[in-house]
Amino acid sequence: MAQKELKPGKDYIGVGCGVFVVNKNGEVLLQLRSKNSKNEAGMWNKMGGSVEFGEKVIDTLKRETLEEAGVEIEDIEFLSYTDHILPEEKQHWLGLNFMALVREGQVAKNMEPHKFDDLRWFKFDQIPENLAMPTRESLPLMIERYEAKYSK
Repeated sequence: MAQKELKPGKDYIGVGCGVFVVNKNGEVLLQLRSKNSKNEAGMWNKMGGSVEFGEKVIDTLKRETLEEAGVEIEDIEFLSYTDHILPEEKQHWLGLNFMALVREGQVAKNMEPHKFDDLRWFKFDQIPENLAMPTRESLPLMIERYEAKYSK
């Protein structure tokens, strides 16, 4: 009999990471999770995903951002962590939250339309209210850090 494959976040606590990709115009790149997403369908979220065995968190952020939006990031900064517990979906994740600057001249596009219904830049005062938990919890800190770092 074949052994059941264990799934992070469901069979054991998963480790995920997400990054607020920002630009120097005071905008953040968010994606709208589709019904095919692992969790929190219909919610806007920052780029990110599961940390793979043997992969460094920073490398996960770079990989996921390139896979999901087709852009490269730099100036990556840790913000906080989130206990991402979703009782209704029977999932538990430890989420690491970061902020990074999109590389100059990069154009973001939805590279995974099977997982995300939309991808777009938002001014900080126009961010939608329906945010995934880790994005919602770390957003105020991201805006504070962004303004301290990039606003003149």
